Amino acid sequence: MSEIKDILSKYKTIAMIGVSKDLTKTSTIVMKYMQKYGYKVIPVNPRAKGEKILGEDVYEKITDIKESVDIVDVFRPSREAFTIAEDTLKIGAKVLWLQLGIRDENAKKLMEKNNIDYVENKCTKMEYQKFFLGKRQAFPALSN
Repeated sequence: MSEIKDILSKYKTIAMIGVSKDLTKTSTIVMKYMQKYGYKVIPVNPRAKGEKILGEDVYEKITDIKESVDIVDVFRPSREAFTIAEDTLKIGAKVLWLQLGIRDENAKKLMEKNNIDYVENKCTKMEYQKFFLGKRQAFPALSN
């Protein structure tokens, strides 16, 4: 588990796939939270491409992002994870992070083969709280 703490300490730019324009959705709550704690979060959502979510430009896919991305954080169904893993390789990200309930053995193997950190079935917000704030909260919680 200290591997997760290292990831969240070292890497500060997150491409978040599946962020919603609806501020009550879990993905958007997580984005806002990570922004609050100093992360640059780049929203990725084909249906909101060209718009802004929480002050950040929205991209159609991670391969459209011009700046360097450390963590690809995924709020999409497990069946989409392998394609996202392939794009994670293309952009040179350091971590593929699949949110709660999302797993893909082939994506995991691809990341391991290419020495990219792989996290599955974990929430960035909850892990941040656990390691840096000493909290274990029920999700979704809007407070610190």
